[in-house]
Amino acid sequence: MKEFRANDGQVGGPFTDARLLLLTTTGARSGRPHTTVLGYYPDGERVLVVGSAGGGPKHPDWYHNLIADPAVTVETGLFTYPATAVVLRDAERDEVFARLVEADSGWGDYQTRTTRTIPVVALVPQPGPPTGDRGSFADALKLIHTAFRRELTLIRKEVATSGTAGLGAQLRVNCLTVCQGLQYHHTGESGGLFPAVVEQHPELSDEIAVLQSEHDQIAIHLAELEKLVTGPEPDLLPEVDRIVALLNGRLDREEAALLPFL
Repeated sequence: MKEFRANDGQVGGPFTDARLLLLTTTGARSGRPHTTVLGYYPDGERVLVVGSAGGGPKHPDWYHNLIADPAVTVETGLFTYPATAVVLRDAERDEVFARLVEADSGWGDYQTRTTRTIPVVALVPQPGPPTGDRGSFADALKLIHTAFRRELTLIRKEVATSGTAGLGAQLRVNCLTVCQGLQYHHTGESGGLFPAVVEQHPELSDEIAVLQSEHDQIAIHLAELEKLVTGPEPDLLPEVDRIVALLNGRLDREEAALLPFL
């Protein structure tokens, strides 16, 4: 956990480039906070965690804690936010677990080792902005862009290692998540940040107009990326590389234009 928090959610060794979070629950017996490191999967506005316990006979302690009290705290390394833990049941659990096995066959291996049904839990963020060490509008913008860059890097890596034939369902969800997130971010900029910057710095009106027009182009690129991963084609990787480069270039230009004034 120290390495996780010291490096904004990134760790080395076998978990390099893994999607990790810190989940803090309230002890069912002690009432004290307990924090554990878990792998996770983006799934729309929520994230999914799995109570595999390595295929052991008992559910992990963190699972028992959230059953007693579903109010939890999630740390991604960049942001911290309160969430509600929702245990998936019946057909929904089975459908999601099958999707996770497609993404990583290890989950299926764990299930074969135990007679218990391995739980899948959705962590649903509560209303309100996440907290982080922002300090200023500039820090907030850099944090958000860092999160997008990380996800784009992971998507590209997953495409490169999976190949078009083995492109998993979870990769498609990951991509859709980052696309939706970036669109939401741009909507917030267009409606709030950009007008505020122009009000304080009228000399930036032309630059902001250019950035705003680029939002329309980014929406097109995001739609292309979504289409690529939902209907894989033989030359998927070069196309993903092209779109990821365009998106990263857009983030770079936005930072160069805005950070000095934020």
